[in-house]
Amino acid sequence: MEYTTLGNTGTTVSKLCFGTWRFGKESGGTVETDREEAHELLDACWEHGINFIDTANVYGDPDGKSERWIGEWLADRDHDREDLVLASKVYFPFNGRGEPGPNDSGLGRKHIRAQIEGTLERLGTDYLDLYYIHRWDENTPIRETMRTLTELVREGRVNYLGASSMAAWQLTKALWTSDAEGLERFDVTQPMVNAAQYDEVGDYLDVCADQDLAVCPYSPLGGGLLTGKYDRTEDGSIEAPDGSRGSLDEMFDEYYATEQAWNVLEAVESVASEVDATPAQVSLRWLIEQDRFTCVPIVGARTPEQLGENVGAVEIELGDEQFERIDTARSSE
Repeated sequence: MEYTTLGNTGTTVSKLCFGTWRFGKESGGTVETDREEAHELLDACWEHGINFIDTANVYGDPDGKSERWIGEWLADRDHDREDLVLASKVYFPFNGRGEPGPNDSGLGRKHIRAQIEGTLERLGTDYLDLYYIHRWDENTPIRETMRTLTELVREGRVNYLGASSMAAWQLTKALWTSDAEGLERFDVTQPMVNAAQYDEVGDYLDVCADQDLAVCPYSPLGGGLLTGKYDRTEDGSIEAPDGSRGSLDEMFDEYYATEQAWNVLEAVESVASEVDATPAQVSLRWLIEQDRFTCVPIVGARTPEQLGENVGAVEIELGDEQFERIDTARSSE
């Protein structure tokens, strides 16, 4: 495994982060990743040297199974907490007990204070390395949110702050508020970014580059399209394997299977054949090698074998021409 400093922080993380959004997630009446499978995947992360684990209070809702299972794994395996970098999130409706009440969502002081307590309890830890706001809250002044998060840092409950999906102007407003008010600021961001969906968040990434913020992209493989497992029919529709996201998600074509994405996949596959790697490995390496900001992709493997393939991304190298070929494929007709 290769390691890097997380943006402008003093913390070192693996060049891949493991995402646990599938832990306890129910889909079609079944759980995508159950407790035993979750622990097997965390064991595989440990063996591969991945020390950066991403979760959220709402993963495995209604009772926070993802955070809980990670905490149980830490206790069962008797791992040293200091060997791991743990990240979680707050925003969406959640109370861990049942139907959320009127103050069980958003980024107000009351909700953030309640959620950090539950997150730490489920994870079985005294602090988080990284705490993201999961979304922007239009109903709460950003000053209140940043003041509350700053209190958590100063109390030792959180080391660093992060921001997930939002507009570039919202991220800029939050950073300006922190600077003007003398508050802790965001050090890490988590937008949806991959080789086929980069330009859509270009302004956001410009802010990250200018402010030296680390970028931890979710969906780095474009919903699986950039793994090469999908085929395209003559009429342009997608042929999706049974059980894949493309077969289950009605919005898959709109979000992922765009003309631009197919162009990028073609470039990715050509590079993969040249470097003796899989399309997934090349797609991840393209992100890791971003030079404008620290980029640590979040991978959400379903099996230890799939995780092992993803880890192979840190072992390959892309030449300048290969990197640029993928980069320019987004604009090809």
